[in-house]
Amino acid sequence: MERSLRGRVAVIGVGETTYYKHGQSPDPEFKLALKAILAACEDAGISPKQVDGFASYSNDRSDPSRLAAALGIDDLRFANMQWGGGGGGGSGAIGNAAAAIATGMAECVVVFRALAQGQFGRFGQGPQRNVIAGDTAHTVPYGLMSAGQMFAMKVTRFMHDHGVEQSALRAISLASYHHAQNNPRAVMYGRPLTEEKYDSSRWIVEPFHLFDCCLENDGAAAMVLVSAERAAEVGHEPCYLLGAVSGSHHRAGASVHNAPDYATSAFKTVAPRLYDMAGVGPSDVDVLQSYENFTGGVLMSIVEHGFCEPDGCNEFFVKDNLIAPEGQLPTNTSGGNLAECYMHGLGLNIEAVRQVRGASTNQVADVDVSMVISGPMVTPVSCCIFGSEATV
Repeated sequence: MERSLRGRVAVIGVGETTYYKHGQSPDPEFKLALKAILAACEDAGISPKQVDGFASYSNDRSDPSRLAAALGIDDLRFANMQWGGGGGGGSGAIGNAAAAIATGMAECVVVFRALAQGQFGRFGQGPQRNVIAGDTAHTVPYGLMSAGQMFAMKVTRFMHDHGVEQSALRAISLASYHHAQNNPRAVMYGRPLTEEKYDSSRWIVEPFHLFDCCLENDGAAAMVLVSAERAAEVGHEPCYLLGAVSGSHHRAGASVHNAPDYATSAFKTVAPRLYDMAGVGPSDVDVLQSYENFTGGVLMSIVEHGFCEPDGCNEFFVKDNLIAPEGQLPTNTSGGNLAECYMHGLGLNIEAVRQVRGASTNQVADVDVSMVISGPMVTPVSCCIFGSEATV
């Protein structure tokens, strides 16, 4: 018996709240989660009482039992949290939800992420305490505290090894901001980015300028998943899950920057499993949403998913190749984490679904295969591929 998620589960609804600058949401985190879930259920054309499972990641604090009570759900059958990896769990949570549906553990699962930093503190800030223990005791005393600093080291090594120029990172940022100008939901809508503005922006940590770094936002996002059979009954054309995988390579989580394969986005063993499950390859992908914690992670992720050779980055990563509708690989077509919002990447999965539906504000023509890469340079990472009805 073949064991695969391919074509067995579909997304029938997506929903988001307004996105706010970090700490500025007028609503508490739990209410944001409920708003996004209600919006996704309305988009799906179902009552929230029909939901019987929840899946999330990145240590989301909105407890499923409490969500079930607030939504009037009679029977909560599935509650799941993807461990570790921060934003690397986005596509993994979708895989977990799909597995529950495919095996009969649940019938209708919501994948969600909610964040209100004014209520609980700024998510991406370095440690604010007087005593450091564990792995960080080897790094914090030497000034290596933030995610930006840690990931910059990996990206710098990759750029050095393969002669990658700053212009490659700039192209990723320019493409995201270009797409955000057509997306009224985007936090950076109406705030375009030029090469000159990028180049003159302050360094955060080399090789990352300000515009190489993701936003920090409050808000919530949600997706409704059901079986393929049930999806066929919904009003709009369903978006099928072709594959979803998680993981990382040997010793990817080695402490104090001691991984034997260092200059990597952690997808070298994961990407082949994704393509194998989905039954497609890089040349079949019509549009890509690639998680930008920092632009260097996008660059390495695209290389490790087979879209570009490591030594060909300077030629591949130019703005025209990355923008919709006619780029070679339209990427982050909502504006992504850099310019739409940073909801730990779940907005990228929602945009991937919109592309299959034909509902993006930067629509690529005739999308059959839409891909998401979640959380480069963490561990575990994850990725997924959605497909139209023509692919199943």
